[in-house]
Amino acid sequence: MKPLVLVLNGPNLNLLGLREPEIYGSTTLDEIGAMLEQQGAALGLSVEMRQTNHEGTLVDWLHEARERGAKAVLLNAGAYTHTSVALLDAIRAIELPVIEVHLSDPSKREEFRHISYVGMAAADCVQGLGPDSYRVALDKVAAL
Repeated sequence: MKPLVLVLNGPNLNLLGLREPEIYGSTTLDEIGAMLEQQGAALGLSVEMRQTNHEGTLVDWLHEARERGAKAVLLNAGAYTHTSVALLDAIRAIELPVIEVHLSDPSKREEFRHISYVGMAAADCVQGLGPDSYRVALDKVAAL
């Protein structure tokens, strides 16, 4: 059985390809998911991609990652990155490597995006590479 990697995506990421393409690009979340499944197969990993607009669902999925014995989690928490102590606590609680992922580089955007509660507990962060941020993050998981 291949090691599981959960790829969790937060609010508004279901609109990738439509929402602010000058910031987030034109690639859809489904296209990123297909790319990661292919890459994961080549790396000997099982990749499961999910998206929700609800903070509590992300917390539940992080808990599920632990219960299912996932190797790691890639987490693009969207705006919850900058607001959610609940996600910070969940990441600490699951005791799994979580790699924070961002399509854009939050440090080059509005000041309120410079704070990352996710980053306070994440093992690593990949940002500013567009869809390739996910690819690089999955390579980091494979190297664990």
